[in-house]
Amino acid sequence: MNKNRFKFLAIAALLFGSIACTDAERAKIGGLGDEFKVELINCDGTVGRTWISSGKVLSEETSDGYFFKEKETGKLIEVTGNLVITKL
Repeated sequence: MNKNRFKFLAIAALLFGSIACTDAERAKIGGLGDEFKVELINCDGTVGRTWISSGKVLSEETSDGYFFKEKETGKLIEVTGNLVITKL
């Protein structure tokens, strides 16, 4: 395969990939390195605890919880429950 054809196919694949994603999917992928506010919501609807992450908030495929590094303390936080996660 010649060099120009390879470049064309690579650019076409990138364009197709970016078009195929929804806005939410692109925002989720682009969230790496951003800070997030994580709020734990109590049963009565009030906010029980709030954290700011130093990077992306992640979840494991086999878990119903989330984990992140807390900006203030540098500690790993693992949490489950009713959460609101907002990109800052």
